[in-house]
Amino acid sequence: MNAASPCRYGDTVSPCRLTGSAGTTPSHRRCDAMAIRTRRAGGAKRIVVLEAVAGVLAARGYENTRFTDVSAASGVAISTLQNYFGSREDMVIEAMEVFTDREVNALGAVAAAEADPWRRLVALVDRSLNNSESTRQILVEFWRSAMRDDDLRDYSAEVQLRYRAPFLAAVREGSERGEFRLAHDAEAVTDFLLSALAGLIISRVQHHSTTSPAEFRDVLLTQLRLMLGVEGRPSGTRKIEDR
Repeated sequence: MNAASPCRYGDTVSPCRLTGSAGTTPSHRRCDAMAIRTRRAGGAKRIVVLEAVAGVLAARGYENTRFTDVSAASGVAISTLQNYFGSREDMVIEAMEVFTDREVNALGAVAAAEADPWRRLVALVDRSLNNSESTRQILVEFWRSAMRDDDLRDYSAEVQLRYRAPFLAAVREGSERGEFRLAHDAEAVTDFLLSALAGLIISRVQHHSTTSPAEFRDVLLTQLRLMLGVEGRPSGTRKIEDR
């Protein structure tokens, strides 16, 4: 059985999922890990360093992001980095967590700015399609690393729920208002939409020869209209960067 209670990641409060199975005692495994991993040294400089870590991570990948690379990118001595984070792994994991939290919060801000459910969905799609190259690279590194790191995998499940929430809320709200006539369950529609967006991120990171983001947007929104029963609603003219 799952429950939720507050625990602290860095300087923000996030829900911690209590997980357990028959014969075991539920524990705040992720929270316990972060209580050890997250240090407070560095103050405002720490944020600047984490930005440098993210840049190195995007360029070199999880396994190849080292203290020496971050030191060169940030101008901060290796000994100082060790004081801030303890280990190389903890440094990289914290950077990925800060970065993914930021992306989730940005989606929340986009959703909060638009009252109309359809226009909100379009704005959320556009936000996802306009991510920078480094953003896409870090997201893929996060997904790939979470496959092999138990702590990151737990955190990834939490992030996915938070990332999904504004999309799902818009679909449900439109249905409840009678503006959407759903041909499928709201959760299935949301999962289809997010799977399509994630697939494009992976293709763009791999530099596959695929349709342009602008053409992908047209196809995706056309399909979304059909699933929501809103064929007549406009999709806007948001410019999509071919980056």
